[in-house]
Amino acid sequence: MTEDNLGNSVAMAVLNAIQHPVVMVDADGHIVFANWEAEAFFGASASHLARYRISTFIPFGSPLLALIEQVRERRAPVNEYRVDLSSPRLGQEKLVDLYVAPVLSQPGSVVVVLQERSMADKIDRQLTHRTAARSVTGLASMLAHEIKNPLSGIRGAAQLLETTVPDEDRPLTRLICDETDRIVSLVDRMEVFSDERPVDRIALNIHSVLDHVKAIAKAGFARNIRITENYDPSLPSVYANRDQLVQVFLNLIKNAAEAIGDKPDGEIQLTTAYRPGIRLSVAGSREKISLPLEFCVHDNGPGVPADLLPHLFDPFITTKTNGSGLGLALVAKIIDGHGGIVECDSQANRTTFRVLMPVSKDIALDDAIPANSTGSTR
Repeated sequence: MTEDNLGNSVAMAVLNAIQHPVVMVDADGHIVFANWEAEAFFGASASHLARYRISTFIPFGSPLLALIEQVRERRAPVNEYRVDLSSPRLGQEKLVDLYVAPVLSQPGSVVVVLQERSMADKIDRQLTHRTAARSVTGLASMLAHEIKNPLSGIRGAAQLLETTVPDEDRPLTRLICDETDRIVSLVDRMEVFSDERPVDRIALNIHSVLDHVKAIAKAGFARNIRITENYDPSLPSVYANRDQLVQVFLNLIKNAAEAIGDKPDGEIQLTTAYRPGIRLSVAGSREKISLPLEFCVHDNGPGVPADLLPHLFDPFITTKTNGSGLGLALVAKIIDGHGGIVECDSQANRTTFRVLMPVSKDIALDDAIPANSTGSTR
């Protein structure tokens, strides 16, 4: 192998090892090189991409085209952040950071590096969810102490009045009692957020938890909805509290069932998978936690409104007429307490709640990688 061929081979290996799409565009706008990540991003092979101009694959009027022209004119690199490349061809969530640089040895040619923002934005939102959950913790403690006692007095006074007022006024005293009971119930639900006591955790088989939750759902609120599973049977154990995980997935499956409603072909799918690569930093230390365990609840309901999606795990956010908006906030708090993250992706007829969690502390990271990932579908 000649020195030039060796250099080209090394360069190709380096570019293909980069975990971001990289393309080279010539002076006529044709894509003359695409690494493996770029092939996946554009959904086409490098040979197919080379037949077309880059304008064929991105939305009409995209800022990327203007950036390429700017780099050609100035012969200097340019960065642009949070550029939306969403389109039917590329997908509905293609928010990227761009780095465009000239290739000085080939006038008019530029290199474009795209960094997808989806995971970074999801983690940013998760940190916001954690802050919101902590603020609800303080609010719940205050409500429990400052509101429940006077409500008890109000209810007692209404019950005394009920024995003395005329029959036509008794519905009003009954209304006072019912409304105080409703407020106490809401405060009781919020008190869950103020419980900061450590919980007992053990190595759990997530599939036994999901099967238990499915049995509860099929016996009640999801009796008329098809629930399927696609499990990875080689998945390692998760280090968690069983009761709290049951509460998390009951909430998620109940939300899915309510979103589907009376839809005749409604379906909920439970999936598990091993996804290495997601690592979060731990505040105050250099430690990074790996979150390779992915548990998902999919439904084919109408989807979450786009304006609501970024705030879905905030307290008091709900699309239900009589909902309190605390269910998903509680899910976020529990998963946060386990060192994981929870996120939602949604579009019409496809909503996914995704929980990422660490493996059991009793399992070494190397031992946690599944021997196979064929999964099982039932």
